[in-house]
Amino acid sequence: MNKVLQSLQPLSESDLRNNLVLGQYTESEVRGQFLPSYRNEPGVAADSRTETYVALKMFINNWRWNGVPFYVRSGKRLPTRVTEVVIHFKRTPHPVFGQNAPENKLIIRIQPDEGILMSFGLKEPGAGFKAKEVSMNFHYASLEQIKMLTAYERLLLDALNGDATLFARTDAVEACWKFVQPILDFKQDPQSLYGYACGTWGPKESDDLLRRDGREWRFPCKNLTNTDYCEL
Repeated sequence: MNKVLQSLQPLSESDLRNNLVLGQYTESEVRGQFLPSYRNEPGVAADSRTETYVALKMFINNWRWNGVPFYVRSGKRLPTRVTEVVIHFKRTPHPVFGQNAPENKLIIRIQPDEGILMSFGLKEPGAGFKAKEVSMNFHYASLEQIKMLTAYERLLLDALNGDATLFARTDAVEACWKFVQPILDFKQDPQSLYGYACGTWGPKESDDLLRRDGREWRFPCKNLTNTDYCEL
């Protein structure tokens, strides 16, 4: 992990202008409840430029990931709380089912509903070469005989046992700060902050960031109609 962090491609002025989206949530009504903007939260200055959302396109300069784009986003006041990693497999040069066939994806859900989902294109029965998206999944919740520890329970237990495997080393923390510092400096630019309504997945500019590359963010929740719980 330390080697990967130290291989992060430094963000240039062009990267900050074109591959970074910073946002701050604005007021809106979600499920009949009025939610104030960040600047109207208690203790927050009326002209605060503190970001509550970030989306970033980044690269890792090593032999394994050279030229592969990584898209990262995180924010507050989104529709729900969810953490996952989505791996998009590269399309073949000559796809049998056409350029619009579903992409093969591997989704690693960290929280909630921890598990793994494999999404891929399957040929529809009958004549022709049309594929539709199907999936296979695994949920840790199905292992009823195993008690899942929460993140803090695991870390506290490891600390008591003297196991530092999941703890960050000093050089890893320094590498992270070195990568992030240009973003902290850039956010002082008055044009760098975009608004987004509470209960949405972020500013439209974050969608534009992926759309330029012919991609889009994955909608992470199987069902989010009447609950905040995000099913894989």
